[in-house]
Amino acid sequence: MDFDDVLKDVGSFGPYQKIIICFVLLPAALPCAFHAYSFSQLFIAATPRHWCRIPELEPWLRDYMDLVLNLSIPIISEQQQFLDYASCEMYKRNYSDIVRYLEYRTPYELQNDKVWHIGSPKKSETDKCQHGWHYDHMWGRRPSFYAYLLLEIVACAASAFAWDFNSWLALRFVVGLTVPAILASPYVLAIEMVDPEKRVFCTIVSNIAYSCGLVLLAGVVYLIRDWRYLSLAVSLPLLLLFSCFFVLPESPRWLLAVNQPERAAKILKSMARVNGAPLPSNFASTLAERFQKSQSIKSADSSSTTFGLLDLFRTKNMRHKTLIITLIWFANTSVYVGLSYYAPALGGDEIWNFFLAGVVELPTYLLLWPGLSYFGRRWILCISMLMGGVACVATFLYSQEANVMLILYCIGKMGISSAFVVLPLLASEIYPTVVRGLGMSFSSVIAMIGPIIIPIINHMGQQMLVLPLIVMGVLLIVGGLASLFLPETKGKNLPQTIAEGEAVPLRCFFVSSNCCESKGKSTKIQLHRNSVPQVVICSICKAEIKNRK
Repeated sequence: MDFDDVLKDVGSFGPYQKIIICFVLLPAALPCAFHAYSFSQLFIAATPRHWCRIPELEPWLRDYMDLVLNLSIPIISEQQQFLDYASCEMYKRNYSDIVRYLEYRTPYELQNDKVWHIGSPKKSETDKCQHGWHYDHMWGRRPSFYAYLLLEIVACAASAFAWDFNSWLALRFVVGLTVPAILASPYVLAIEMVDPEKRVFCTIVSNIAYSCGLVLLAGVVYLIRDWRYLSLAVSLPLLLLFSCFFVLPESPRWLLAVNQPERAAKILKSMARVNGAPLPSNFASTLAERFQKSQSIKSADSSSTTFGLLDLFRTKNMRHKTLIITLIWFANTSVYVGLSYYAPALGGDEIWNFFLAGVVELPTYLLLWPGLSYFGRRWILCISMLMGGVACVATFLYSQEANVMLILYCIGKMGISSAFVVLPLLASEIYPTVVRGLGMSFSSVIAMIGPIIIPIINHMGQQMLVLPLIVMGVLLIVGGLASLFLPETKGKNLPQTIAEGEAVPLRCFFVSSNCCESKGKSTKIQLHRNSVPQVVICSICKAEIKNRK
């Protein structure tokens, strides 16, 4: 039974689906951007710049910070007009005499004259901080979804009251575990409830909401500097998602895949009622009858109603798809997080750089929307990753030109952002329904190893600024080439069972070999009831044959 045909009867993209998208998918994506890949943690756990406090000079600190620093704090390094001041040392000087001198200087002189040369501070002795420090501003599918959501809110809010670093670290670890599930569950539910033509729409709007969340995070950090209040500010908005508890349904596609047609029929009838699609009075019995017929021709590997992690690796075709998707997911996650973490290394204001890193993602979605509809997923994924990878590697040639470096960084960020949009859509259309959520969760969890090691790679940039970009660029290029082995899924019906997933083989770069019917033969499946081999064509091939006629 093809669930996409059932969707046409109840409305494949009506008010019901739009309610789910607007009140569940988008609200889940936007605040989750606060916690994904620990971006908020960049500011919550950040060590702000700080210097020794000089009580005598504090009246001038607000308007003449550079002057105060140059008069009192040793410079430990100077790079591209950026001065790095010592955090725990100060000059031993008579600051009372300096204050008397400053009082007779005009604001113009204080701003423009080299008055900080008074007394040749560079030749003065240094001492440890005597009066404390002055800190720069700190810039800061249903049951599973709500279980993870509650866990994340509790853990993140509790981290604001952590009593030591170890307890804070443990709570933030829990937050990191829950984010992928909270992001993936509404997305998988949405694409399983719309027709193939609307999957791109769900993907694009989800990513737009996510990027808007990143931009909003920059604004929240700008307004809230205290890390405890910031932890509460980025966690409490998630409580609003519980208002959708009685709206969010279970996926009827998944319920049919796990042999629960009665529950699926109930949800589908509600969907048809909201969408204004008339259904026959015997719809539930007809659906159950169609389901029983489809069960009689299921292959042996999908006869079970429960599926586990081993089903992702049990067959050669499924195993290769899982490994390739996981590799690409790992590359995308590593580079996406890596480039976001790398933004402060570009110099300038940290919040402004983070804001630009989020804003630069938005134009890519306007280009991807028609591209995914007309050109498919596979090639766009490949081109996006190659474009981002080449831009990152090319920074090696322009490491001394800051403007060119910034342009190449933005190109790399746009490339990886595009790839991050396409990959979940492609993966959701490759993994069969019975293991779709499991497959996507497995790939995304393995990919989270990337953010664990990416800070180490970025740390290598202390000796060579462009080295992290080169490593991330090579990783993107490898992932982009690996994507050419995956099948194209544009306009294809979602595979329901493991057998239907096996009927869609891998590609060999430019050589196309689609489904069983394209080879001039159909798939043979042994029926256990009569023990007589019969010829059966999978639902994907049936749809293609129907369209060609």
